[in-house]
Amino acid sequence: MTTATLPSQVQPSTLGKKILPGVTIGTLIVIIIMVASFGLHMININSIGNANEYYTAAVESMLKSWSNFFFIAAEPGGSVTVDKPPLGLWIEAIFAYFLGVSGFSVSLPNILAGVFGIGLLYSMVKKYMGELAGITAALVMAITPVFVATNRNNTMDGILVFTLLVAAWAFIKATESGKLRWVLLGAFIVGLGFNIKMLQAFLPLPAFYALYFFGSKEGWLKKIINLGIATVLLVAVSLSWAVVVDLVPAENRPFIGSSDDNTVMGLIFGHNGVSRLESNGGGGAPPSGTQPGQPSNAETQPQQNPGQGQQGQFQGPPPAALNACEGQTEGASCSFTTQNGNTINGSCIIPPNQTALACAPQDRIPQNGQVPNGQMPAGGPNGQNGGTPFSQETGSPGVLRFFTSPLSKQMSWLLPFALISVLLALFGSRIQLPIESGVHKALILWGGWLLTCVVFFSMVSGIFHAYYAIMLAPALGAMVGIGFAQLYSWGKNKNWTVIGLILTVLVTLGFQVFAASQYNEFSWWMIGTGILLGLGILLMAVSRRAAYAIILSAALIIPAYWSVMTVTSSSNNNLPTAYEGQAQTGQDGFLGSPAPGGNGGETANTELVDFLQANTQDVEYLVAVPSSQQGAELVLATGRPVLYMGGFGGQDEVVTADDLTTMVANGELRYVLYGGDRGNKQDITNWLSSSCAVVNDFSSVSSVQGQGGPRNQNMTLYSCR
Repeated sequence: MTTATLPSQVQPSTLGKKILPGVTIGTLIVIIIMVASFGLHMININSIGNANEYYTAAVESMLKSWSNFFFIAAEPGGSVTVDKPPLGLWIEAIFAYFLGVSGFSVSLPNILAGVFGIGLLYSMVKKYMGELAGITAALVMAITPVFVATNRNNTMDGILVFTLLVAAWAFIKATESGKLRWVLLGAFIVGLGFNIKMLQAFLPLPAFYALYFFGSKEGWLKKIINLGIATVLLVAVSLSWAVVVDLVPAENRPFIGSSDDNTVMGLIFGHNGVSRLESNGGGGAPPSGTQPGQPSNAETQPQQNPGQGQQGQFQGPPPAALNACEGQTEGASCSFTTQNGNTINGSCIIPPNQTALACAPQDRIPQNGQVPNGQMPAGGPNGQNGGTPFSQETGSPGVLRFFTSPLSKQMSWLLPFALISVLLALFGSRIQLPIESGVHKALILWGGWLLTCVVFFSMVSGIFHAYYAIMLAPALGAMVGIGFAQLYSWGKNKNWTVIGLILTVLVTLGFQVFAASQYNEFSWWMIGTGILLGLGILLMAVSRRAAYAIILSAALIIPAYWSVMTVTSSSNNNLPTAYEGQAQTGQDGFLGSPAPGGNGGETANTELVDFLQANTQDVEYLVAVPSSQQGAELVLATGRPVLYMGGFGGQDEVVTADDLTTMVANGELRYVLYGGDRGNKQDITNWLSSSCAVVNDFSSVSSVQGQGGPRNQNMTLYSCR
């Protein structure tokens, strides 16, 4: 088969006709898609509240001083850094400087990156496959649910994806021109991406290198040398900030959050490296309800009717979870069967506000200082067994991970179409080296990007949040556009290709209905997609162009609906995710669903804040807390330094008991809010018992914890003088 696919070899289409100087019909359509996408992102925008409060509080802190800005301090006192590199947060801080600190201002850079990324994707796909492919790619990415959900958040993945699209553009220029400067530019931009989300930025790098190596017409040895030089630059740019920070003496900078050795290099290869690849069983003892200075049967008050608490509140574990740990010791292995028949394997822990051991799934026991969504579910509809972190978000490793609940709702709606398109592109032209056909260059770039991410995320057993799936959105859109454009082009001379399109859409629709049913979201109107497919088939005899458009649109309706529901349903804002459907998680105990609205409807304890503000004007720190989970809301409420004694999740050794003693003696710290310490720091517990006194009015404070921590834990305020 020698089908030509380079745009220069394809007859001009209506979409390529200019209506204004430099503006084609296709360009106008993409501008409309971009405007519509921006509108979709802005719907119900107030529901994001403070977005991811850990990062929003960090932006508040970074605007307090240049030191905090450079080191990306997590709180205004500069005690500990965020567990990410700086570039994304620097961009968000610049926006917040001009617009004020809010969930919207820190999320806006990601929204804009997503919208402009649509136009960038269109231009790159169009280069090799024509206007139709580019428009289709832009539309598919715009209606991918996780693309919309993640951009409406400040987790910085939206900025990363845009950065990688710019890098892809540079590598395309390098491939077509053969100039070293474009290879270096591409490597430099990927290095910038590393300084947004570290190793995640390297996922499409094999596709970038392969495009240049197999597609450029330069000599093979020269290309190897050029890629070697580019790699040196890539490493240098990637590690530039890390090296500078690690060269600063530890006493002159914040503690490096989530690192084992207080270095950025340790963070890169530890928490943001190996921990992303495989589960290490988590670290540290789970939270305990016992307070310093209180007996083991302390004033923890279990809720009435465990498992039936208010939304967003911790609920009692189910009886089966309690029975599984009867007579066991904390940390012992356990298992039980939920009401819906799922078998849960886990470990015995003391849940917050409880005094008895209960069996908790491994994915909800603190892993690397993090507890997903702050929830401790026990095998709801999406509950998973085993020891994979955050499996309630992303399921268990395996080839079907992207096709089954809970991950399938994020970006998989058109994945069958994209994978079939990979095969179509493979046979789209005669293979020769160096690659000359546009379809094979597109396949190497976009197919390589897509398959690398699918394989990686399907197999990884470490920390994997659902919103990481945004990494697949550009390649998904590109491959759907490439496949559709190929079938349309072939259909001019080969009648059998319409059968291929129909079968591809039929398989895709079948999967979409199956996926929707996994979330109890199947509705009668979804049958209309099949009717639309049938209408397109009937139109083949009248207008091939209209028929192809309608057949494709049948496959776009359900993902478009899911994206609209994503922005209107006020999904989790801490860890962004696509619309959850009608399925309710956590119904078998431990935790109910978050309340509608931003941040699960929680705000800082105003009485506590007022007390601390009134009594700490002469000291540096408002209060010390176990982790950012309790402190981020206090930072946002006051703008004051809040000491995160355990960093993000409670396991960092930011300060010791001796450090606290010194801070109190120096007049830097007066109050400590403590309880449910994830890091199980016995030295601090003992210090509080011996050196501090309980503030009677706040001896049992309902946890001010925001996102990411167990809700409604009882904590105690201590005065240390």
